[in-house]
Amino acid sequence: MSQERGNRRTRVGVVVSDKMDKTVVVRVDRLVKHSIYKKFIKRKVNCKAHDESNSCVVGDKVLIVETRPLSKDKRWRVRQVLEKAVTA
Repeated sequence: MSQERGNRRTRVGVVVSDKMDKTVVVRVDRLVKHSIYKKFIKRKVNCKAHDESNSCVVGDKVLIVETRPLSKDKRWRVRQVLEKAVTA
């Protein structure tokens, strides 16, 4: 994991599910400008990411990096937890 292979895409998102073993679902939000109305629209995509240590919980802000296919849906890996979720 220390050696990088070229330029890999990275995304920042929020964990929305941690119910699977060693897998988290991360919601990545982005703003897109509408071509005609010039208004910013929120777009979101859910990515399944590999979490080797099962350290992520719902609400964590994480940095994910693109990787080889790990399963049918998993193509991302959690690189680091940027912010831990505040638990009440």
